Amino acid sequence: MFHQAIIFSLGLLTLAGCNAQKNTKTPEQTTGTTTNMKENKSSEQKEGIVYFSQGENKFVKDYEMNVTFQGISEDSRCPEGVNCIWAGVAIAQIELMGTYSRPIVVSLATTENAGRNYHQSAVYNGYTISLEEVTPFPKSEGGAKALEGKYRIGIKFAKKNNSEKPGSTRK
Repeated sequence: MFHQAIIFSLGLLTLAGCNAQKNTKTPEQTTGTTTNMKENKSSEQKEGIVYFSQGENKFVKDYEMNVTFQGISEDSRCPEGVNCIWAGVAIAQIELMGTYSRPIVVSLATTENAGRNYHQSAVYNGYTISLEEVTPFPKSEGGAKALEGKYRIGIKFAKKNNSEKPGSTRK
């Protein structure tokens, strides 16, 4: 009897854990994402760009890939309304997982600079994945810290070029 109660309790905890994983967005985030997705639906179809809000996970059916925008690890872009010597860079941490492959985390930058190990695209599962857009820009008064949790990125997928080495993860 005691063992059955323990097994039953463990079963309930497992089910509760699965349900909690599915419901990770707050209603406010879900509403904002839906609105933004409607606004960008035409640009997604026209330009082939898929948009993600920070923390968002999507299965992109056309590319058979699960994509999670984990966050921005660096944002040194020049704030709006400020004159800067260097335009700066934003680096997005993106987890990619194909239907038949293990997940990897790639760092995609808003600019290509091999000397600083900044890459705007990466090759994964037969596709070149490129960071096309990071919004919003930092403001002079709040900086990048004020944008935490509010970032939105646009990623473009393209079939891998046959001239690239098989198995490479960087372009």
